Amino acid sequence: MAKVVTLGEIMLRLSPPRVMNALHRPPVLMLITAVPKPNVAASLAQLGNNAAFLSKIPANAIGDAAIATLKSLGVNCQYIARGGKRLGIYFLENGASIRPSSVVYDRADSSVTQAKATEFDFDKIFNDVDLFHVSGITPVLSQDAADLTFSRTEKAKEHGVTVSFDLNYRAKLWTDHIEEKQQMLSDMMPYVDICFGNARDAAKCLAIQKTV
Repeated sequence: MAKVVTLGEIMLRLSPPRVMNALHRPPVLMLITAVPKPNVAASLAQLGNNAAFLSKIPANAIGDAAIATLKSLGVNCQYIARGGKRLGIYFLENGASIRPSSVVYDRADSSVTQAKATEFDFDKIFNDVDLFHVSGITPVLSQDAADLTFSRTEKAKEHGVTVSFDLNYRAKLWTDHIEEKQQMLSDMMPYVDICFGNARDAAKCLAIQKTV
């Protein structure tokens, strides 16, 4: 089986029970679950691969619960850095009938947005690794997250690791500095072997327009 490393953020999900659906309907009883954002690592681990997850997670009980969730899915967590202020949070309102699902993010100053490349030994991490997978969500969270993603993508190529990149456009993360973010992701593409995305992702994340 393959040896895979993924980079991203794990978040705390808060949702009302199904019987209530909407967040604004009192009383709002929230279900609190540590949910791994890096579904790729969890899925590959469940298929028998050696899948490691890289991130920065606060050194508190909530961070411990998040890591325990990842480990329960077979994900290798030995390279996770501990520290920072908090886990990012998202509020999920499940859709019902013709009403779509809705997400509200509260992820400012989360631990991963303050992660530094110096907190990870990437020569050790990328040893004998087959694939490094990155989501386009991570580098647009902060300048530190952008620097970490870019430098580690370059480092992966130095070690001969195949790099996959999921553009994963999220409109709520692209409300400002759009041209700068597009240029940043475009600059990463020469180091990417496999890029996932549709026409909208290409247009929004890379400023690539369809031509006839």
